[in-house]
Amino acid sequence: MSRINTNVQALVATRVFGKNNADLSQALNRLSTGLRINSGRDDPAGLIASETLRASKKAITAATDNARRADTIVAIAEGALQEVNSLLLDLEDLIDRSANEAGLTDAEVAANQLQIDAILQSINRLSNSTTFGDKKLLAGTFDFSTSGVATSAIASVQVNSAKIPDNASRTVDVQVVAASEFAVISATGGGTSGVLSAAATIQVTGNFGTEVFTFASGSTQTQIAAAINSSSQLTGVSAVVSGNSVAFTSSTFGSKGLVDIDIVSDGGTTGVQLTGNGEDNGVDGTIIINGQAANVDGLNATVRSGSLALDLVLNQDLATSSGSSSNFEITGGGAKFNIAPEVGLVGQETIGLKSVSTGSLGDASNGFLSSLQAGETNDLDSGNLATAQRIVRSAISQVSSLRGRIGAFQRNTVQTAINSLQVTFENTSAAESAIRDADFARETSNLTRSQILVNSSTSTLQLANAQPQSVLALLG
Repeated sequence: MSRINTNVQALVATRVFGKNNADLSQALNRLSTGLRINSGRDDPAGLIASETLRASKKAITAATDNARRADTIVAIAEGALQEVNSLLLDLEDLIDRSANEAGLTDAEVAANQLQIDAILQSINRLSNSTTFGDKKLLAGTFDFSTSGVATSAIASVQVNSAKIPDNASRTVDVQVVAASEFAVISATGGGTSGVLSAAATIQVTGNFGTEVFTFASGSTQTQIAAAINSSSQLTGVSAVVSGNSVAFTSSTFGSKGLVDIDIVSDGGTTGVQLTGNGEDNGVDGTIIINGQAANVDGLNATVRSGSLALDLVLNQDLATSSGSSSNFEITGGGAKFNIAPEVGLVGQETIGLKSVSTGSLGDASNGFLSSLQAGETNDLDSGNLATAQRIVRSAISQVSSLRGRIGAFQRNTVQTAINSLQVTFENTSAAESAIRDADFARETSNLTRSQILVNSSTSTLQLANAQPQSVLALLG
């Protein structure tokens, strides 16, 4: 080489030396951070994919925490409901014992009423004091709100869960395809205009129990109906005069309704004459709610789906009229939990927590727990102990149903969501690791290789810089 202005070998050696130094720096950077991608230039496409996966991991982590929080909240509510259930069982015991009137003194009845009053106050206290932070869980705060419910058609609405778009409402359409029916048996007397021409004894059986009635010759339809109605709380059968006959009807609509009339004695062919075989059961109607067939039990209709679950008690006029319909709006409310990575209706789960105060537990037909308070219509002095028992049992059923829904929500919704999210997080983390994390075996090999090449290129650059000095020999 006889040129000294441009040392081409040194330029080549410098370029290679710089590249080897960059590779060494990259290997050291990856080994020190544990990441293959530390900046966009390392792998632009891989950076985009890994950042997307990182966002998914954040969403999954938040959803898992939300699900655990939801489990904690409903567990607090269920714990309080356990105590309410225990108090209701004590109410059942006190009412049953108070029904033993001949075996109790007035002082004992008064003492039982004091206990009932204390229990009712405790239930109200639990309803108002069961909280999570500043949110009351059992005071109706997390119950769904409705509007446009026609009380002439629907007696009560209990929304258990509903997915409602933000700032919107959900319409519920109720269509009665086939009417619910109660059980009915007609009977006439063999005398003039249906009046009994001979003494008759009949046994009346309903869904509450059985009673035997004896009527004298000449008894009128009005007298027979009055006698049947006086024991309707015992039998579950009532009676009305219809022309020259008496119609025996069940107090309950649907398949649970029963009327069974057995003639014990009727004075021969001139006595009681029944239509049919003397036994009839009610019929559960066919009801469609938002296009889905509902489970029907007399006047009660229930629907369960992923986006809507509710219990309706229909009024007799609607439930017994085929082709009739009604609708209302669910405007909001409920306890909403976002337990999926996506924010919106897809990832949202709801549960309605109704108030468990004494003014809410019970039903409209029999009454509510508050009516058991001293001085109210169903206290121990009222004598309405059968009604009081039905109220308490209705309340027990409502609380047990709510506890069951909470348990199902915890087990089948929240816990399964947590399990699924954990598996999803593991798989997402594995995918991100495959893209972004450094392979230490490979990077260690790269480090060793780069160190050797840097040392080699350093020596080569040194030789290339020294080579032009040989030209000095030409100057003599």
